[in-house]
Amino acid sequence: MFIAPGTPESYGRQLTRELAERVARNWWVLLLDGLLLIVAGVLIFSIDWSVRSLSIFIGALFIVQGVSTAFVRGLDRTVQTTNLVTGLLSIAVGVAIIVWPHPGLTAVAIFLGAWLIVMGTLTIAGAFAGRDIIPDWWLWLIIGLLEVPLGVLALADPGATLAALVTVAGIWGVVVGVMYVVVAFEVKRLPHKVEKMEMTAHGNGHGMEASTVARSRTPGVAS
Repeated sequence: MFIAPGTPESYGRQLTRELAERVARNWWVLLLDGLLLIVAGVLIFSIDWSVRSLSIFIGALFIVQGVSTAFVRGLDRTVQTTNLVTGLLSIAVGVAIIVWPHPGLTAVAIFLGAWLIVMGTLTIAGAFAGRDIIPDWWLWLIIGLLEVPLGVLALADPGATLAALVTVAGIWGVVVGVMYVVVAFEVKRLPHKVEKMEMTAHGNGHGMEASTVARSRTPGVAS
C-alpha cells in the first residue's frame, strides 16, 4: 500500500508529480507479485496436494509476499514502516507454517484466514486514507474487499476439508493476483495522469483569468 491510516495531511488533496513518480517506482514489484499470485493460484487448483505439501507451498508464498510488501515504498516514512512491519510479519507467518511439525488443516486455515483478514483490513483502511490523493484508490478497496471475505471463509470452518482450503487459497491467488496486475499498470501510468490533471487545472486557471480580464474590459460588465 502507498498510504496508511495516520499519514500526515501535508500532501494536501493533490498528488504532485514528484510523489506520483515515487509511487510509480513500485509498479514492477506489484506486477511480479500479481503474476506470482496468479501462477500460485493456478498451481493450487491443479495439483493433488497433501496437507503437508500445501502448507509448505502456502508458507513459501507468504514469505515471498512478505519480501515484496517490505520493498514497496509509499508516500512517507509512516507507510514505509507499515509495509516493512507487515512484510516481516508475513515472513514470520510463512516460516511458522513451514516449520510446524505436523500442520493440520485447522492450523493452516487459521494462519491463512487470519492473515487475509488482517491484510484486507489494512488495504481497505489504506484505500480510504488515500481516496483524496491516489486516483485509483478504489482498486485497493476492491482488493481489501476480496481478501476479508476469503479470510472469514477460511476461519468459518478451519477444520473442514483439504478441498475447501485449496478453494480459498486458489481463489486468493488468482483473483487477487489479477487485481495486483491491474493495479501495477495503473500505478505505472500515475505520473502521466497527474501531469494531465495538472495541465487541465492550469488550462482552466488561464481560462478563468482570461474570462475575468475580458469582463473587466467590457463596458457595463462588472469585474
